[in-house]
Amino acid sequence: MGAPKYVLLSYDEGAESTGEHGYEQTWALCEDADDLFADPPPPVRETYELLGCAPEGELRTALARARADGSAPLGRLTLEPLGKAGGGEGEWWLEEVRVVADRPCARDLSLRDVTVEGVPSDDNLYDYPQCPPLSPGYRLLGPDGEPWGGCRDLAHVQEDRPDPLEPPLRLLGCSPRGALRAALDGGEEDLGHAKVVRIDSSGRPVQPAVEGELRAWIPSARGPGLVDLTLDPWSERPPLAARQVWDLWGEGRPAEPGRWACCAADGRRFWLDTALENHAHTTPDRPPATTYHLDGRHITDPPGFFCALGEAVNGPAGYFGWGLDALNDCLRGRWGATAPFTLVWHDAAVARTSLGVTPHTGRRPPTFEELLAFLAERHVDVRLA
Repeated sequence: MGAPKYVLLSYDEGAESTGEHGYEQTWALCEDADDLFADPPPPVRETYELLGCAPEGELRTALARARADGSAPLGRLTLEPLGKAGGGEGEWWLEEVRVVADRPCARDLSLRDVTVEGVPSDDNLYDYPQCPPLSPGYRLLGPDGEPWGGCRDLAHVQEDRPDPLEPPLRLLGCSPRGALRAALDGGEEDLGHAKVVRIDSSGRPVQPAVEGELRAWIPSARGPGLVDLTLDPWSERPPLAARQVWDLWGEGRPAEPGRWACCAADGRRFWLDTALENHAHTTPDRPPATTYHLDGRHITDPPGFFCALGEAVNGPAGYFGWGLDALNDCLRGRWGATAPFTLVWHDAAVARTSLGVTPHTGRRPPTFEELLAFLAERHVDVRLA
């Protein structure tokens, strides 16, 4: 058997959700896997009707453009359900909105029924924005809170979409043991639920990969006594970028700084997930007023900044936040550094050029100047070198 890349563990969803330890049993070591990696499908664009709409501002402009061109981009749309007295009661967002049609409102010919397409925001607290009884409807706002009018009701146009077909995961060259070995020898059809974990060359877990149901096996062509297992995942598969990142961690946590630099933006984002998974929480923070050196040669995108910052604070493959909210948490302590501290940013011109200079609005990643302001507000003295 070749060097295994994955370990197959027994999986108990109840024990997992309650944080129980010690229930997992090793069921197999596996040389490789087919159809493990897959990027999530693009967000589904949904269709909505703004009923009884009195458009203003950019929404009115987009309506005129859509009548001429067939459709028109609008951007981020905020719907604010109104209470009985007309006050706002929360917000609900549609991203990447496009106006596709409008028609006179049957109930009031002075108003319009406007059809839009968009992606419900991940920040929404509920699937659909319901108005309370006797509400006058919704207030419509642009990405910066600018008034775009209002509508009396909102309708979601449901569309029948077939569920995407995904191939099962095949674990190759597996050496079964324990309860799995007994189930295979006994000819059992129900093989149970399992978790696949990526391991390094020493057998140390690197990162969980997927959970699912084992449903079939065949003898493996990779050697006598080995089997190939078929698993139907019910969790999200690792993205395509995970393959390169896990290969870089194949000999264990990298001891050389900057190994993440060869990855594209998606790979760098997954590198941050892997670094977080392998962060040593038992290491005490260094004292305040410590100076850290940030290698800026490869900070060409926001994930690159956080990869480099994690290494500046916690060494090669270190972690110190994957976004501004996570960085804010790390700066409160117990993640390796204690503010106030000094950060010497070497080759800062790379990030200044790559990260842009426009103001931060909506969900756009932070720019170079915004990162400097964010750190300064949290008592990090950044010195550009």
